[in-house]
Amino acid sequence: MIKPLLVEIVVEELPAIPFLKELPNIEKKWAEILESNDLLCEFNFYYTPRRLVFWHREFKVVQDDKEQELWGAPINIAYKDGEPTGAAHGFAKKCGVSLDQVETKAKGKQEFLYYKSTVEGKKSSELLSAMVNEFIAKLNFGKSMRWGSRTDSFIRPIRGLSIVLGDDVIDAELFGVQSKKQSFGHRMVSYEPFTFDFAGDYFCKLDKQGVVLYPDERRKTILTQMEKIQKENDIVIEIDEELLDEVVAITEYPTAQLGKFDEEFLELPEEVIIGSMKEHQRYFAVYKDGKITNKFIVVSNSYTTDFSHIITGNEKVLRPRLADGMFFWKNDIKNGLQNDGLKKVSFVDGLGSMYDKCEREAKIANIIATQFDMDEDKELLNEAVMISKADLLTDMVYEFTDLQGLMGYYYAKKEGRDELVALSLKEQYLPDGENSALPSNTFSCIVSLSNKLDSLMGLFSVGMIPTGSRDPFALRRAAQGIYKICIEHKLNLDISSIIDVSLENYPKLDKAQLTEFLNERLYKLYNKVNPSVIKAVLNSNANNDIYSTSLKIEALNPLVNSSDFKNVSDTFKRVANIVKDLDENSTLTVDSSLFEDEEEEVLFTKYSQISGTVYTTYDEQLDALFSLKPELDVFFNNVFVNHEDIKIKTNRKNLIGTVYNSFKEIADIKEITI
Repeated sequence: MIKPLLVEIVVEELPAIPFLKELPNIEKKWAEILESNDLLCEFNFYYTPRRLVFWHREFKVVQDDKEQELWGAPINIAYKDGEPTGAAHGFAKKCGVSLDQVETKAKGKQEFLYYKSTVEGKKSSELLSAMVNEFIAKLNFGKSMRWGSRTDSFIRPIRGLSIVLGDDVIDAELFGVQSKKQSFGHRMVSYEPFTFDFAGDYFCKLDKQGVVLYPDERRKTILTQMEKIQKENDIVIEIDEELLDEVVAITEYPTAQLGKFDEEFLELPEEVIIGSMKEHQRYFAVYKDGKITNKFIVVSNSYTTDFSHIITGNEKVLRPRLADGMFFWKNDIKNGLQNDGLKKVSFVDGLGSMYDKCEREAKIANIIATQFDMDEDKELLNEAVMISKADLLTDMVYEFTDLQGLMGYYYAKKEGRDELVALSLKEQYLPDGENSALPSNTFSCIVSLSNKLDSLMGLFSVGMIPTGSRDPFALRRAAQGIYKICIEHKLNLDISSIIDVSLENYPKLDKAQLTEFLNERLYKLYNKVNPSVIKAVLNSNANNDIYSTSLKIEALNPLVNSSDFKNVSDTFKRVANIVKDLDENSTLTVDSSLFEDEEEEVLFTKYSQISGTVYTTYDEQLDALFSLKPELDVFFNNVFVNHEDIKIKTNRKNLIGTVYNSFKEIADIKEITI
């Protein structure tokens, strides 16, 4: 038998951010509880800032009966000399039956005591109270609170509970609140609870109490109202999806309204205006002709037809926020970008101040500029790096910490600094997320790379290395960012040589440890590539800069994934095995006058043609090298490498070794597995 089930938990207003973080887990956690109680079925979950609601159109009134099989001791243990032992009596007692009701059944090659019974399902009405309490205990919103005289805690006080199965209210309690057929509407409709007769009746009455229960409907309402405001006022509203999620979570009856602020505040950078509106007030920014205007959208939670006082009130609240921003802006401009104060700002214990960090970054930027043939930009790069953290000292960044770097850009422009310098301050922390933009030019790339490389070398040198899920300084993201920047901008950054030249600034740095960490990020970046391909490229003889490494991986991987690579691979693995005892650092000389067989001459001639050709891509070079397979196969079939004459033997090994070393300029083929 099935009936509809309603579960509503009424709370005081839930804070949006912790609630939204837990939101993806809420349905999963309820489903797990349903499944563990053999009551899993389809359901819908709805929420407002004051309630969590589960609605089941068809819910089992009783659990299904289920067959239970119990296995006891083997027969030779359960009975001795035809008499039951304690093991037999104990099994019967466990099953709740007499011994003569216990059967025997074969399992494998032995007979065991066996009992099969039908377990009657429990009434769901007897289970729901414990299920709801278990569900609430599973929720994780971060901080919680206690209220009244209670010792248990939740994110906000529980004010109501309704567990209604069909027409019947379930006897249940949550945080001392008894389940009833009652709920609460919008506070501007009434502070008193309203009653309902059955589960379906709840939805009809809640709607009339000024509550839009369905979050999708609230979202649609807000967007429809915004679209209407846009058309009526010839404006464009910036729909910030994260902000929209928050507004949906904190409203029960949303109404979008247009407000405005004094035009004088438009002098502020756009990000400051948006930050003041979004972070503190949850307002949406408004644009016209591509520029921010002195208007904003506030989504009211009021149940009224007159919003004039609400709009005026929000305008009054916003003004002091913007006034503070204007004060910070003008004061910071007056003081200018100065970095002397950074000497008093600590970076990390053992790595000095932020000023010291800037000095180390400047040295790295100088090395990178040489690698990129940008010596003419070294003076500008030094200027950019040395003031890159100066906006940490500004009032604006103190108030809006997420504007670090961005405010440096605006202040640098106000001071008339070079555009490259200003832009690099804005882009120095990019990429700052999985799908983040990258620095837009090579100059900004150098500033960003210097910042990330110093953080990596510095923090590794003082033992602050990411472990497990802990990465407080986001070093994994920094390493990933280095790869992304160099690959996207085709920059031949040689990290190994930078570390070597910089070791005097990081005396306790373990280069091998940092290199391994960086290589792990490369595997993560190319997580869809055969890992052995990456290992083979990293083990190549060439001094691999990042961009060249990426090109080699992207050229080699398709070949390794091809259907005929296994056949090709066997030949070149044989090449690697034959020369494994050769000194990799020695110069291999091939003397054609020592050739005895035609196959030697053919292989050497074709190899000489291939090695003497200039290739524009690694794809072309690999195709040419792999084309040696037929000549190599014939060579291996007809030529005895380990000739009794040591000179001929060495010459033949050197011939194969030169082929192997040509491959190893791209990748060490013996590392590839398929």
